[in-house]
Amino acid sequence: MNPHCQHHRFVGRDGVGAVVCDRTRLDIDHFDRLDPGRWPGSVVVGSGGRGSAWFVEAEFGRGVLRQYRRGGLVARLITDRYLYLGERRVRSLREFALLCRMSELGLPVPRPLAAGYLRRGIAYRAAILVERIESARSLADQLRVSPDVPDWPAIGAALAQFHRCRVFHADLNAHNILMDGAGQVHVIDFDRGRIMARPGRWCLATLARLRRSLARVRPDLDAGVLDERFARLSAGYQAVLTGGHR
Repeated sequence: MNPHCQHHRFVGRDGVGAVVCDRTRLDIDHFDRLDPGRWPGSVVVGSGGRGSAWFVEAEFGRGVLRQYRRGGLVARLITDRYLYLGERRVRSLREFALLCRMSELGLPVPRPLAAGYLRRGIAYRAAILVERIESARSLADQLRVSPDVPDWPAIGAALAQFHRCRVFHADLNAHNILMDGAGQVHVIDFDRGRIMARPGRWCLATLARLRRSLARVRPDLDAGVLDERFARLSAGYQAVLTGGHR
């Protein structure tokens, strides 16, 4: 993990837990600092299957604060609690550590600023704060406007960089691929992601998941249209893996 990261454990009336933060950017010593209500002017970004997010701004600059939320049928009963199996298994801390590692590898991800959890009994809540990618639009947003996304090969090339570094994204879809104002591709939301032992079939499975996601975003488009665009993405992906470019 980044040597500039600081780890705080705490015990309070509301539970026990820990936070980790990049001390060169900010200092957070309790989980309640990762509550959006503690950030004046916080603005809701949106909510997805496993996270609700807010734009926040402070001395470190602009960030995105995300609270972990359950998806699927379980969410009807439990919205934001996870079974505590030890600090090493806490989802926010694992994602923070993975983002630190990917940043060190030069991969296009948001810089992690802080993460933490609060445990009461056998369950915990979690949150993470990352640097905001300015002027970014998701692939899903761009696809809704037109299938002629500016640079499909660049998206494929970016994804190949992750796979070459053996990074597994557990939920790669059109909503967590972003393009900034300069055309740079970024990937976000690495909850449950990890570094794999080696490349394998999981790489193709990840791309297949993304392809299905495109169809869900634009079910009105003929499959052939999306197949042609995805072929461009795949060409950019293969060019990196075969040494065509970095």
